[in-house]
Amino acid sequence: MNFVFISPNFPEAYWHFCACLAANGVTVLGVGDAPYEGLRPELKDALAEYYRVDSLEDYDQVYRAVAFFSFRFGKIDWIESNNEYWLEQDARLRTDFNVNTGLKAHEIEKYKSKLLMKRYYREAGVPAARCAPVTDLAGVLAFAKEAGYPLIVKPDSGVGATATYRLESDEEAALFMAEKPPVPYLMEEFVPGAVTTYDGICNSKGEVLFAASHVSPTSIMDMVNENRPCSYYVTARIPPEVEAAGRATLKAFGAASRFFHLEFFRLTADKKGLGKKGDIVALEVNMRPAGGFTPDMLNFSQSADVYQLWADMVAFDEARHTYDGPQSYCVYAGRRDGVDYALSQRQLEERYASNGRLFTRMPDALSGAMGNQVSICCFDTQEQVDGFLRDAFAEK
Repeated sequence: MNFVFISPNFPEAYWHFCACLAANGVTVLGVGDAPYEGLRPELKDALAEYYRVDSLEDYDQVYRAVAFFSFRFGKIDWIESNNEYWLEQDARLRTDFNVNTGLKAHEIEKYKSKLLMKRYYREAGVPAARCAPVTDLAGVLAFAKEAGYPLIVKPDSGVGATATYRLESDEEAALFMAEKPPVPYLMEEFVPGAVTTYDGICNSKGEVLFAASHVSPTSIMDMVNENRPCSYYVTARIPPEVEAAGRATLKAFGAASRFFHLEFFRLTADKKGLGKKGDIVALEVNMRPAGGFTPDMLNFSQSADVYQLWADMVAFDEARHTYDGPQSYCVYAGRRDGVDYALSQRQLEERYASNGRLFTRMPDALSGAMGNQVSICCFDTQEQVDGFLRDAFAEK
C-alpha cells in the first residue's frame, strides 16, 4: 500500500502517524516544505521517500510530487494530511489521482461549509442554531431583530475560532460590516453552552473503532479574541447523550475511513427553539483529529494509542490494537507568557508531578488559541480537574 502523507512534520506529533503506518507495512511517502535534514529521526525512519516542495500552497508543486511518487512506486492508495487546512487540497489530489480511500473534490463542501453542516446535523436529529449568510448590513440587522443579540459571525469555511466574533449591538454590527474580511461569512444566534466533542476514528463502513469526548468550559472564541486562559479536558467516559448525537451525526454525513472531531454545545441555560439546559446542540463537524496535543490527551485518558488505531484502520480497516486500560480525566492548561501567576511553572509542575503527563511549550503558530506553556495532567475525578485548573490559572 502506498500512502502519501502531506506535511508529515507539522504538527510535530504527526510523525507518530507515519511511524505507525510504516509499522503496519505501509509504504509512507511524505510531501512537505521543510528541508529533509530538519526532519526528526523517527520521521525519516518511517518515510520510504520524502519530496520537498517550496510551498504546500502551490498545488502544481504538490501535484508534481504525487505524480513522481506514482511513477516511482506505482498506484497511490491513500492521500491524507489529517489537517483541516489541507482538507480541500487533499480532496483535489485524490480526485486527480483517482484515489478512492477518502473524500473527493465534489464531496468536500459539506465538511467545509458551516452553513451546509447545519442541514446534516438536522438530518441526524441534532438541533442547530438559526443561521444565515452575511450579505449586507441590512441583512445582519434583520437577522438580529429576529434572533436577538448577541450574534456570532464567523467565516463559512475556516479552522477553529479564527476570525470569529461576537456582536452585541447594531453599532458593533455596523463596525463589523465596515471591516469584514472579503470572504463568505455566516451569522448565527448565540448558544449558551459549553463545547463538548465526539472524537474518534471510523472505518470504511462508518463503524466507530475508537471514540472519546472532551469538554471546553471556556468558549474557544473567547480564548482567541480575549486572550483568556486555554483549558479543556478529556472525560473519563463518553456521556451517553454525546455518544448518541455523535453516532447519528457520523451516519448523516456518511463519514468513512476518517479521524473525526465533532463539536456540540451542551446548553448551560434553556434556549427557545433549541432545548433545555443540559441538552446537546450542534456546533461544527471536522473530519480530522482535534488540534494541538489532543490526540496525546486521548491516549493518556483512555490508555490508548490513537496513532496506531488510525494506522490499523488505514492498513486493515479494523482496530488490531485494543485499549482496555484504566480511564481517567486528562486536562490541558495553556498558560500565557506575561501573566503573573500565583504559582510559577516550576511550582505547578512540582505540585502535580504525580499527575503530570506532559509539560512543554506550544509552537508559536498555535499559541494564540492554546497558550504558550502547556501543562497536561490526568486525574480520577472532576473535582481534581477543577482544583488543578484553579491552581494553574490563579494570579498574584
